Amino acid sequence: MRIKILSELIDEEVIGKVAEALSEVYGYEVMIDFSEEIVDERFLNSRRMQYDAWAVVKEYQALRDEDQYLLLVTVKDLYAAGLNYVFGLAWRGVAIISAYRLRQEFYGEEPDRNLFIERLIKEAVHEIGHLLGLAHCDDRRCVMAFSNWIGDTDYKSWRPCRRCLSKLGISP
Repeated sequence: MRIKILSELIDEEVIGKVAEALSEVYGYEVMIDFSEEIVDERFLNSRRMQYDAWAVVKEYQALRDEDQYLLLVTVKDLYAAGLNYVFGLAWRGVAIISAYRLRQEFYGEEPDRNLFIERLIKEAVHEIGHLLGLAHCDDRRCVMAFSNWIGDTDYKSWRPCRRCLSKLGISP
């Protein structure tokens, strides 16, 4: 298996760091491709002014190769039914993460490139972990811990805990 990252409008250096982290944690070859738009207006809920993450993931199911996990990286704000927003979502070989709420500017703060990269890496590793069969972890420092808000994302590590790694057959 391998991981393919399809990213829109985020610079190559940032996505390269995400690819490096994914390869380091999971040991897979990671390929990168860029697109001007991954999430288009078909997925927009005009009442919410957000994009339906489930609909996007389902759409991309048919576009992924059988021997790869597909990670979509968008700049659009995502939601899933029953939630105000999601940082990411994963299902049946396809995951999507949104950079929208990972930037400090969203919270009225000054830009912080390093923090943005760290958050993007955490969300990518988390969603690929789901594709590999990992559930949410009770260890709040584990990357597989659920992030209810950005503070949860900032608190956790970008790596799975020992227990989660062992479930994947990876030695810490």
